[in-house]
Amino acid sequence: MKKLMIILLLLCFAISIPVVYGDDVITLRLGHFAAEDSPQQAGALMFAKAVDERTHGKIKIVIYPNNALGSPPQVLEQCVMGAVDMALPTQGQLGVYVKKFNTVMLPFAFPSYEIADKVLDGAKFQKWTNPELEAKGLVFLSNWEWGFRNLTTSKKPVRVPEDAKGLKIRTPPELPTQAAMEALGCTVATINFNELIVALNSGVVDGEENPIAVIYSLKLWESQKYITMTGHNYNTMVSVINKKVWDKLSWAQQQIIKQESQKAGTWVRKKNADG
Repeated sequence: MKKLMIILLLLCFAISIPVVYGDDVITLRLGHFAAEDSPQQAGALMFAKAVDERTHGKIKIVIYPNNALGSPPQVLEQCVMGAVDMALPTQGQLGVYVKKFNTVMLPFAFPSYEIADKVLDGAKFQKWTNPELEAKGLVFLSNWEWGFRNLTTSKKPVRVPEDAKGLKIRTPPELPTQAAMEALGCTVATINFNELIVALNSGVVDGEENPIAVIYSLKLWESQKYITMTGHNYNTMVSVINKKVWDKLSWAQQQIIKQESQKAGTWVRKKNADG
């Protein structure tokens, strides 16, 4: 019911403040799950500013970080429906709509960031996935960094796979990540990202798994004594836009949005790499 109410409210908002094309200002809503002080949010603000400047104020992008518009699956669903214009889901979230994206998050699919970037940015992968994505109502713009996921725990260190058995681990609602933790013998708990710190501090779960940049930005060492550099899954944040919104933009506007999304994604990657 709560999920339905959020979607209905956003649809009403989208109807009451329509996206206007032509000579008028276009306002696009971009929702994502990263924190307000994260490199991803900084990249989003950079993206919005660059689009505003290059279109001479004709396209305004309003950013809603930190699950302000709902959980990651809800925001993606709203983007598919057109209640939200743009989103930054992971491949695990996109895999609900296009199963091919789940292959990205198979355990140990990529040995390095360089190879992951080469594959995901490559023409072959995009030719394989993008037509089905557009059929679902989304247009791919670029890949932004999220990273290799690592395991943190509060009760005991995990040095070998057997050490993880019986631990209750929080994962996002993404099938590849859940399957990886279950294969280790963990009990999986799906908890919203913005409720993660409370769940760890209160002992609702014994641990979680995220990229190093996320673990550091959330100060998870305050509740998690141990970290195991498993690198078990890799994913990016995928910059997408609702296809109906995209199709109403001029060719020049589309090129600006795509180019600036790619520039922002490149900046986020470098920021994550630099620490």
